[in-house]
Amino acid sequence: MMSKTALITGASSGIGKELANLFAKDGQDLVLVARKEDQLRQLAKELTSRYPINIKVMGKDLKDPSTPQQIYDELKQENIQIDFLINNAGHGLYGEFIKTDVNEEISMIDVNMKALTLLTKFFLPGMVQRQQGGVLNVASTAAFQPGPLMAVYYATKAYVLSFTEALENELKGTGVKVTALCPGPTKTGFSQRANLGESKLFQSGVMNVQEVAQIGYQGFMQGKSIVIPGMKNRLLAFLVRFLPRKTVTQLVHQVQDRK
Repeated sequence: MMSKTALITGASSGIGKELANLFAKDGQDLVLVARKEDQLRQLAKELTSRYPINIKVMGKDLKDPSTPQQIYDELKQENIQIDFLINNAGHGLYGEFIKTDVNEEISMIDVNMKALTLLTKFFLPGMVQRQQGGVLNVASTAAFQPGPLMAVYYATKAYVLSFTEALENELKGTGVKVTALCPGPTKTGFSQRANLGESKLFQSGVMNVQEVAQIGYQGFMQGKSIVIPGMKNRLLAFLVRFLPRKTVTQLVHQVQDRK
């Protein structure tokens, strides 16, 4: 594979960090974006010591609505062409909607939906013009059904999946691939940040983050529109299509409850 450049958001840990490893291993240059710049610099140091690649680190907070434009303008000024956009950054929040912090939920919408949409808007036209490249949006198995006790999070991931599928259809024949990666519960820091650790969903078993990233990366490079790592996750995403929506919603409530 000829050297290209991948922009990865949320690259300091979890799936984003593992995807950075995979792109680096294939000789791709990287632009790493996350709030924790010190962790990004450590990752960049590790990767450049192992692979002959160039890495630009951008300590940016995607909760700030101006950040996507800042990223685009800075890279354009430095003549850094983005061939692969990996919209991985995101966060969740656990609890009943009437009790959760509205500011946290607005931040979640800004990161999970708004920043993802703006970055895609900025970098996709160049890919289409060059007739190559791709966008990988990290959604979730949460995208396939409503999610009581994480109502806003599930809704944001449903947006990501719908948005990605629509783009994939629009871009057929352009040479640009668009993929939604939909992992189920995965061993990252996400469950701790979202206060999910005690829920039945995460106690029932989680996938290894390296495995999830590898499956997602391979599916993306193969041009798949949707990638769901794990047989159990694929089966559940398929089965919810055939059950009444109220039944599915009640089942999700039960598996996410801590009681």
